[in-house]
Amino acid sequence: MVISHYEKKQIMIKSLLEIKEELKRKSKNKSSSFTELKLTKDERNLIHYIKEITNEFNVNNVTRTQAYFNFFLQHPEIHWALLGHMVSRNGGWHMTDLKGDLLTRLLSEKEQRNFFLFLERGNWLIFQDVFPQFLLYRQSLKTKKNLFYLLPYLNVSTFMETMWNHFWEYGNRYLLAIATVINEQSYLERRVVQNEHFQKTVLKTVGFKLYDFLRFNHIIFPFYKNGKGEKPELIGCTLQHFTSLHERILLGKRLYSLLFHKENILQDVMLWAKKHTHTGSRTDYWVHLFHHVNESLPGSVYRRRTKKCQLKKGALRIYSPPLQFAWKNINHPEAEKGDWFDDWRIVDYLIEEEKYTGGEIYEDYCKTIEKIELAIIAKKAIFLRRE
Repeated sequence: MVISHYEKKQIMIKSLLEIKEELKRKSKNKSSSFTELKLTKDERNLIHYIKEITNEFNVNNVTRTQAYFNFFLQHPEIHWALLGHMVSRNGGWHMTDLKGDLLTRLLSEKEQRNFFLFLERGNWLIFQDVFPQFLLYRQSLKTKKNLFYLLPYLNVSTFMETMWNHFWEYGNRYLLAIATVINEQSYLERRVVQNEHFQKTVLKTVGFKLYDFLRFNHIIFPFYKNGKGEKPELIGCTLQHFTSLHERILLGKRLYSLLFHKENILQDVMLWAKKHTHTGSRTDYWVHLFHHVNESLPGSVYRRRTKKCQLKKGALRIYSPPLQFAWKNINHPEAEKGDWFDDWRIVDYLIEEEKYTGGEIYEDYCKTIEKIELAIIAKKAIFLRRE
């Protein structure tokens, strides 16, 4: 039976109204609490198992990113697992950029480390929040029983309990994916973006403002156009205001639209992802421009190497190390407790907008690399004049 566009719209409106009413009730009764004393032995064992498996994969950006992808391959109905995988790849690339050819010439070692800890904390926090949800879903499928009443024992927001229950009943993949975008960005807001330590060491620093100004905050999805080609093409979006929760959620919705609203793009991205295991190095997608070995001589003067994402004649490739050679694994303190959900109006972000038709990022991405090269040269010139 084929469902018309009008019927789909009516089903979506009905779903949103049900979700809104449920979240309204929950926002009024936030004082209700859960205690592990109510759990059976099997339930406690399951929670312990989920936490163990999550910790096993939550070692660094590479292990997290691969875990998302493996889960999506097994459960393609959970769209966020692929979205999270591709965005987490970008997180890894941003981490290793801090030890690559370009940013090491603009940021001090202290700034590099602070930026890494900021990115790593966010990457770690998201995984330890979302992956237990995935494992509980898998167990629900296995037992053919809705187990999402256990989410509060895993410190997952009541918002997501509502959304998983809805998904279990209706199977709306879009709503669950966008709900996860909302959840993860809201979860990060107080723990990372509004965190006093990260405000002081990263977000309010000159280095971050330079990073933001140079627009080195692109999220890119490499793909093989029509399943062909040696050099992948890029689509993606640029985050304009990282500190804005609203902008981060809208970015997540645009990225979702890029991945899932065109079947050919989804298949082309998947083909690339299957062929290239994530290492954290940008050589994962462009070996013509990046190299995992530093070919530059220590202390050498930097000269322009690129134009329109192509190397100039005789120029060395840009050093982009794998994560394992750039940064050591971090032992994180426990995630801060507390449920971010306190306003049912957040449900408005679930409304499906017109399909995002953008995604052209090649030119902007190339210009960004050129801007950074010019900034390196300008910084060196200013330094020499002062001498």
